[in-house]
Amino acid sequence: MALLITKKCINCDMCEPECPNQAISMGMDIYEIDAERCTECVGHYDEPTCMKVCPIDNTIIRDPAHLESNEQLWDKFVVLHHADKI
Repeated sequence: MALLITKKCINCDMCEPECPNQAISMGMDIYEIDAERCTECVGHYDEPTCMKVCPIDNTIIRDPAHLESNEQLWDKFVVLHHADKI
């Protein structure tokens, strides 16, 4: 499942540079996560780095609208970072 930044976001700029998939960008009012690029850091780290660096608790959550298994997240990682080798 992809992650979601809630309206609790204070635009502190901590999450965007930490995303290894370049899935985070500034939206109209707050940062947003592109569900097509978010792997919850599967393939990179043991836990999502955006959640780890966010200073406000429960601002970044798992997006119930984008449910994905670990296998699906891994497949997405492979496509994003190793498509030329498939």
